[in-house]
Amino acid sequence: MSQSVLVVDDEPTARSMLRLILVRAGFEVKEAMNGYEALNEVDRSKPDLMLLDIMMPGMDGFEVCETLRNRDDMADLPIIMLSARADPESVNTGLRVGATKYLTKPVTPDELTRHVREVLSIEGEIP
Repeated sequence: MSQSVLVVDDEPTARSMLRLILVRAGFEVKEAMNGYEALNEVDRSKPDLMLLDIMMPGMDGFEVCETLRNRDDMADLPIIMLSARADPESVNTGLRVGATKYLTKPVTPDELTRHVREVLSIEGEIP
């Protein structure tokens, strides 16, 4: 059974490109177009990893991440933030609210796949 990734981005083109990259790498992909939809989809599909944009209307990626980290059932969900915001303050905020990793756009398909696999293999290790 393939591992699942929830792609959360308000830009349809970005979601489609990320889906294509991840499906080609063998992952099952679900999508959400905003923070509220992301939280609903997490409850519905229980993904193995979330790929999360920051700048979205309504609830931004920082809020989504923080909300999940405060839930006992989702506190350990691997979350990779993927954003055009590369400033140190955004990176630090992302990591502070609980992102497992923070990547900046644009990201190459190989780079994205490598980071997703790396995070999933780290999370899957037995302590």
